[in-house]
Amino acid sequence: MNESPVSQTKKDALTARMLALGIREPELEEKFILGSGKGGQKVNKTSSCVYLRHHPTGLEVKCGQTRFREQNRFLARRELCDRLEARQHGVQSARRQAIEKIRRQKRRRSRRQKERMLGEKRLQGLKKTRRREPGLED
Repeated sequence: MNESPVSQTKKDALTARMLALGIREPELEEKFILGSGKGGQKVNKTSSCVYLRHHPTGLEVKCGQTRFREQNRFLARRELCDRLEARQHGVQSARRQAIEKIRRQKRRRSRRQKERMLGEKRLQGLKKTRRREPGLED
């Protein structure tokens, strides 16, 4: 496959973002390791998973989301930028917020909340039965 899975414009935008954050290529330690997970035999045989370490900050990123090494290199650098931005700005990252939102959604309801919800469902059911034409069920 001659064509890169990541477009040149995306690469340029990532390079500009890295420069703005103060990340330079010589400061990065990059290793290619065997992937794991979905993808079958191809993923387990090739070293397409990318490990990045930024020496000045000590941040480490491991990315093996796709089967393509070049695409994983791009994604690992993007993740490194996201983490560094979150650290610099002191704001919780969008990814962390999404994880917290899912956690809240999965949390069990309290007994009172559950009773209130079921009561509202019963009322809604009554409304629907009253909407029917009279004499259909008799």
